[in-house]
Amino acid sequence: MISTYDFGMIGLGVMGRNFLLNVADHGFSAAGLDLDAEKANALDEESAGRPVRGTTNTAEFVAMLRRPRKIMLLVPAGRAVDSVIESLLPLLDKGDLIIDGGNSYFEDTNRRQEYLKMKGVQFLGVGVSGGAEGARRGPSIMPGGHVGAYQLVGPILEAVSAKVNGVPCVAHLGNGAAGHYVKMVHNGIEYGLMQLIAEAYDILQTIGGLSNPELHEVFRRWNAGALESFLIEITADIFAKRDDKGDGWLVDKILDKAKQKGTGKWTSQNAMDLGIGIPTIDAAVTLRGLSALKIERKQAAPHYARAVEETPRVDKEQIVAQVGEALHFAFIITYAQGMHLLAEASEEYSYGLNLETVAKIWRGGCIIRASLLEDMRQAYQEQPALRNLLLAPAFHDALLHGQHAARAILKTAIDFGVPTLALSSALAYFDAYRSERLPLNLVQAQRDYFGSHTYERVDQEGVFHTEW
Repeated sequence: MISTYDFGMIGLGVMGRNFLLNVADHGFSAAGLDLDAEKANALDEESAGRPVRGTTNTAEFVAMLRRPRKIMLLVPAGRAVDSVIESLLPLLDKGDLIIDGGNSYFEDTNRRQEYLKMKGVQFLGVGVSGGAEGARRGPSIMPGGHVGAYQLVGPILEAVSAKVNGVPCVAHLGNGAAGHYVKMVHNGIEYGLMQLIAEAYDILQTIGGLSNPELHEVFRRWNAGALESFLIEITADIFAKRDDKGDGWLVDKILDKAKQKGTGKWTSQNAMDLGIGIPTIDAAVTLRGLSALKIERKQAAPHYARAVEETPRVDKEQIVAQVGEALHFAFIITYAQGMHLLAEASEEYSYGLNLETVAKIWRGGCIIRASLLEDMRQAYQEQPALRNLLLAPAFHDALLHGQHAARAILKTAIDFGVPTLALSSALAYFDAYRSERLPLNLVQAQRDYFGSHTYERVDQEGVFHTEW
């Protein structure tokens, strides 16, 4: 039996077990801890023949690890993380490393870093994306914290991460809570993309009359083009899945109430704190909340029928083409909103983010991986100080052309009463961002009228107030 293991994992659910097996596959020995004996035993069974061992005893687990110890936590965000840290502290030596690999709120990561620094224990906040399959075969990994702490575990993380053209989808992203902040924004973008796809589905099914097999074919074809991405790929698979508990297609039997774990909401809240507009991500968060009102929606439906009740007559090929172009346009806008937030947050919180690096490690392993991310990586490589992807020449033509399809399909959706809050917000964001003049001069006049909040003028320097 190996007496000293290279890497430790606390939390042996599917994600934790898969991550440890991935570690072992790449030549590192690994120990796992879970208070649930069934999960610890499952690790031992699945790791047969590999240098991996599970246990339910915290002291034994810590003693099994080679110094400086490298211990990763994959436990639910919140109090559970603090509880595990407290259970470890009496057993650790100075210089040992704790890695929080869950979806922790970035402010909690800041607090934990400062607390553990006083204890002499190193800490990394690390975002991990890719789900259970990614953990096993190669996730995208987003570490933040002191670079010296990353160097302790970097070779392991680089080995287990996804690879694109041989390049690991992991890199030290920046100071403090940079890793968890980037993962939070990743998830916010994920919310936006998923809602856009859902709206495209609604338009194609409700207005275009496409069947599930036809939707499968459309999304399969889109995934071979400009929309190539993990989310488009799995959406095609979903439409091809038969119901194993009855007749028909599984997607039609799933209740239309989407749940959320908070990362999308955190993204919206923090963007508002920083004064950065991310309306498509906000719309996605809002729609998940509206979807939860299933009982109320059922009550309202008979009183407010759709604008057009009869079966629509549309050209299927035309509507598929328009939706595809509009979706591509809105995907770019959603990524642009998230990356703009990262640029502003990096300055506000002194993260030192390199947006080319962020785009690079998102190209593989993570949920929002897409061919678009290589274009984004190149855009940031050419313009490291780029504030918003809408200003990148690489996306100029796609946005200028795609806006026409977005306008056309939104007009149709409005006429048929199909809700398109995310797609509408993407187009409105584009129109607002490219507008040299917005009507907010009137808002400033109103604020000054009722609250003496002052205003600036276009023709004179200074701050002014008027007795209206």
